[in-house]
Amino acid sequence: MNGQNIFQQALNINRKDRERLNGHKGHVIWLTGLSGAGKSSIANAMEVMLHADGYRTYILDGDNVRGGLSRDLGFSDADRVENIRRITEVSKLMMDAGLIVMTAFISPFRHEREMARNIVGQEHFVEVYVSTPLEICEARDVKGLYKKARAGQLPNMTGIDSAYEAPLSPEVTVNGSGQSIEETARMAISQISTLRQSD
Repeated sequence: MNGQNIFQQALNINRKDRERLNGHKGHVIWLTGLSGAGKSSIANAMEVMLHADGYRTYILDGDNVRGGLSRDLGFSDADRVENIRRITEVSKLMMDAGLIVMTAFISPFRHEREMARNIVGQEHFVEVYVSTPLEICEARDVKGLYKKARAGQLPNMTGIDSAYEAPLSPEVTVNGSGQSIEETARMAISQISTLRQSD
């Protein structure tokens, strides 16, 4: 793509103006973990709680994005990275609107999550590792994906024949098993200390 004829447009209302109106900073809360770890359920519970407390929020979920923004992509490593790049750029735009954006994606590679952090900006990015063991994710198998992968019908399944690289130093780590979704969501929110602060 030739970017020589692209110029950043100066606009009068900026992110800080929107944050001031909202009463909180824009953030991207990036939930990562295996399929079946509980990312979408936890993100949903977090949004319900934050919304009830007056935060302006939005969830970007893996399957929903795959049905629209990234429906032209497959599940090769290159396509997964491009999927995350697109999601990151959308998340950044929504954060610039002053929203707290929650993303629920496997995002299996550390380098793609670091790419997301760098694009969004360190001070606005919160990585939440939903650390649910593979055996529990596979026992749930809500979508039947693990069964298909074990039968050889679904190549590139994360955790089976495609690697998942767990975060080394996430801002928040929660276990998607052993307690209720609501308790897990409440724990995640309690560990994010910067949401209400606004300049």
